[in-house]
Amino acid sequence: MIAPRSPRRWLFVLTILVGSFLLFLVQPMVARMVLPKLGGAPMVWNSAMLVYQALLLGGYAYAHWLGRFAVRRQAMIHLALFLVAALWLPIGIAQIGSPGPGQEALWVPLLLFASIGPVFFMVSAQAPLMQRWFATDPRAGDPYYLYAASNLGSFAGLISYPALVEPNMPLAAQSWSWSAGYAVLVLLVAGAAAARWHGGAESHADEKNGEPRPTLRRQLHWLLIAAVPSGLMLSTTTHLTTDIVAMPLLWVLPLGLYLLSFVIAFSTLARPTEIITLLAPVVLLAIGGLGLLSSGGGSMMVALASLAMLFVVATALHGYLYYLRPAAQHLTLFYLLMSAGGVLGGLFAALVAPLLFDWVYEHPLLILGAAMLLPLPALLPWDKWLGIEARTARVAAFLLVGIAALAAWNMVGRWTGRLDGDLAPWGIAIFVIGILVTGWRWAYVSALALLMLGVGGWDTIQESFTGARVRSYFGVYTVTDYPGAHQRRLAHGTTLHGLQRTDADHRREPTTYYGSQSGVGLTLARAEALAGPDAAIGIVGLGAGTLACYRKAGQDWTIFEIDPVMVDIARDPAKFTFLSDCAPDASIVVGDARLQIAGQPPGRFDIIVIDAFSSDAIPLHLLTSEAIGIYARAMKPDGILLVHISNRFFGLEPVLAAEAKARGWSAAIRMDPGPQNGSDLSDLTASNWVALTAAPDRMAQLTGGIRPREEAFADGAWVALAGEANFERWTDDYSSTLPVLIWKNIIGGRDE
Repeated sequence: MIAPRSPRRWLFVLTILVGSFLLFLVQPMVARMVLPKLGGAPMVWNSAMLVYQALLLGGYAYAHWLGRFAVRRQAMIHLALFLVAALWLPIGIAQIGSPGPGQEALWVPLLLFASIGPVFFMVSAQAPLMQRWFATDPRAGDPYYLYAASNLGSFAGLISYPALVEPNMPLAAQSWSWSAGYAVLVLLVAGAAAARWHGGAESHADEKNGEPRPTLRRQLHWLLIAAVPSGLMLSTTTHLTTDIVAMPLLWVLPLGLYLLSFVIAFSTLARPTEIITLLAPVVLLAIGGLGLLSSGGGSMMVALASLAMLFVVATALHGYLYYLRPAAQHLTLFYLLMSAGGVLGGLFAALVAPLLFDWVYEHPLLILGAAMLLPLPALLPWDKWLGIEARTARVAAFLLVGIAALAAWNMVGRWTGRLDGDLAPWGIAIFVIGILVTGWRWAYVSALALLMLGVGGWDTIQESFTGARVRSYFGVYTVTDYPGAHQRRLAHGTTLHGLQRTDADHRREPTTYYGSQSGVGLTLARAEALAGPDAAIGIVGLGAGTLACYRKAGQDWTIFEIDPVMVDIARDPAKFTFLSDCAPDASIVVGDARLQIAGQPPGRFDIIVIDAFSSDAIPLHLLTSEAIGIYARAMKPDGILLVHISNRFFGLEPVLAAEAKARGWSAAIRMDPGPQNGSDLSDLTASNWVALTAAPDRMAQLTGGIRPREEAFADGAWVALAGEANFERWTDDYSSTLPVLIWKNIIGGRDE
């Protein structure tokens, strides 16, 4: 007797792994491709994630619709559409017009849809469709574990890009390699279709079970449980890069942990999910209680704690989803609603919240949403231990919440910006009360909200009513007065973006990275000697407008700024007066600087200053060979290009050293050590500015001669750039941040 054919589990696992790997490999790849058009603001990544989630929803809806047919017909339709989508290969960026100021939130999704929409749509359908095909064999068993394989492939694709693909392959090679992977996926799908060619629209096992369609209430429950982790993943990204630590490589970590949570929750190993679900209420109280804190101070410990909370909460909620899963006949409906929930959470975090809020309030709101949905076992069932009846226990829980409210009120009145000293016991008391009342959801959520308010939350909310903070597509800006130091400061997230003295005698003095001993201060102070009294100067990045007070009569200044909100701040004399005092008639061009400078007449500028860093993110598209070429065209033959490279995480000297060497330009760096007294309220900060020019005599005129690196911190000293052997020149097609991250923290950081 001939044995029946096996379910060919390996083929379906491999197909799902390859499809998911390609799906999440293309996301950072396309984000990298659009950098020359979009820059690197956190909201760009969030907008891209929203597009991917919407396309994923479309793919899941398509898979759900396709499931009504027999597998043979499904395969014919699916493979035909695969071939149509291949017309968008190799992966590239659609050529559409640039956005106007303030239109980025809609333009970014449009660009991504036009660039990879059909391809992403087809690949995204693999996970639910292959699981459905797999389940048509009655011997196949529960298909849901394949979703764990899907997310494992997704995680591998996401992580492999910054670790392996980007450092070793230019974009063109990446695109063609991905296209080859797409071809392999088509073959695997064809093989999976052949293995289930005679399968029906539903599995035989499910026909026997006859499980009714899930109720509307159950479907809404799936939707909400899926929405919160998705929104929390994006809000964690924004919260980290806005108010904790602006390290761009952190942007990938929340998505990676989000994917890993699916791997654990949908695996056949129930024990890890049970343990994490038990810990989730404790973690949410301990870390989520910091959710309204707006003065994280750049703490990496807080950043790591936020990521841990995301992982634990996402795993617990996704484990709950797995527990509520329907029979295989409703599999595609289940995944469709999960995907819809993901889009709903992403829509709230990426588009709605930035329009409604002046701070990342979506983050604490989603933390509270998680508390409302998490399975909440009574961690310490004291009412049962003491034999208290239910009504009496509820009254006791109410009294405990009242005590927590008094503790929070005490913390609000004595908050100094740090949870230490006399405040710590009150915070611990609220935390303990939260643990004691986990058996009552209303009480647990109340304790969590009170802890948020007590740990800096009330101060954060109050700032929203002072007009000192504003939010745009590019970040959160806060203007803060320090009367004792006679200062007004502008912060972009956690990064100091500008400072002005408020006493009349000193308010025109350049401050922070722009002091008289900084590279830009030394250069602009000598602009007349370098280029004559009518020097034409281009400034990329407005900030508070500090550099405007280096302008002298007769000079022609043009300032390029991408964010209209920043222009409003700098032009408002009630906030900063650098522009109104020193350059009220300076031309300000709103839009992406690279595109705007490309439209300037050739040879217009004597000096171009690049100072366009967003927090500590690297504006890759402003530092590539093509970008430098655009600046060179806009400068006079003996013009000077000045680039600000101060950064907490990345050492950019090798990038500019390689570019100067390739062009045969002269280059030097001014490493201003800043104040030596170590005061947090000093007017000046340390800074690194690189000067580049095609004219060696102009460099000599600026620097007075290049000094040895040992004299880098001497007054007015310019020293040679520290390059790196075999460092590959950055281009629009190739630029990897990993080498400069290593260079800063391991090789070259000691010079600074």
